Amino acid sequence: MNQIKSTFILTLILISSKTFAQYTDVINSNRPGISRSAFSVGVNVIQFEVGPYIIKEKRTPALKTEVSGFGVDFAARYGLLWEQLELNIEGTYQNDTKTYFSNIPFDEDRANFKTLAMGAKYLVFDPYKNAEDDKPNLYSWKANHRFKWKYLIPAVSLYLGANYDTKNNLYVAPGIEGFSPKAMLVTQNNFSGGWVFVMNLIKDRIGTDQSDFSYILTLTHSFNPKWVVFGETQGIKSDFYADNLFRFGGAYLWNKDFQLDTAVTFNTKDTPSVFSVNFGMSYRLDFHKDKEIKSEDNGMSVMEEGNRKSRRTKSDKNDDQDIKKPKREAVDFN
Repeated sequence: MNQIKSTFILTLILISSKTFAQYTDVINSNRPGISRSAFSVGVNVIQFEVGPYIIKEKRTPALKTEVSGFGVDFAARYGLLWEQLELNIEGTYQNDTKTYFSNIPFDEDRANFKTLAMGAKYLVFDPYKNAEDDKPNLYSWKANHRFKWKYLIPAVSLYLGANYDTKNNLYVAPGIEGFSPKAMLVTQNNFSGGWVFVMNLIKDRIGTDQSDFSYILTLTHSFNPKWVVFGETQGIKSDFYADNLFRFGGAYLWNKDFQLDTAVTFNTKDTPSVFSVNFGMSYRLDFHKDKEIKSEDNGMSVMEEGNRKSRRTKSDKNDDQDIKKPKREAVDFN
């Protein structure tokens, strides 16, 4: 969708087939924004999402500091075995300079992973599966855009994974290193008119001195199959860091496998104040193949039946015509 995101194509999920509810013909990216969608990329789809950014932070009360630098958000996603299952690795790498304005100002250069996690996401509930009545009405714009109460029932996914923090990482609390569990609850509502709402509830670095809890709420709207805009709020709370961040931006679908996006991030406090601009992209390698559906009559798959028919030669068809054509009886005019 955001999360989603190519959320401008997530409405396609409403009209996707019963069997292949996860895979879509157009890239399904978590960008723009940083929330995760409830749906996976699809079996045998490899997807890369990356977003370089510049960051500026300033703390004014008490100990005055400034942070100026750049970084990159990244993710690699892969659909494995089932349409509901996705494996992923994601993180944020930042390189900056932190300036302390004390009696003797000095700079501290930092470069490390702010986050690095790997895990698996599984769709446990899909309200759009087998929804035959969600097919578009070709004769009524109003019917396609009216509100339906069932839209309030979200798709639900669970994520389980692990963070990895290197030793002496200046972006986390002192003493945090190695692996720590991570869990996430993901919900997604697809509304009519191109609106999608995603919610993430995240528990990070479980069992450590920096056990973060955060939430992300993302609302996206697609104007057409190419353009989407979004708004997002993120709350973070732990003994080490707390903040409320806001993001706004949009995305453009270049082609069915490639998306561009941009966004700005800011907050409303000064401990520290945060401002960031990013430009991102998403690209997928699509090796997805639809499963064969068995015919109820003879057990032959639809694909096999089509191939069998396509292999029939012209002579075969002529033979059939000869068989069907009634033979004329010889008439003896003598």
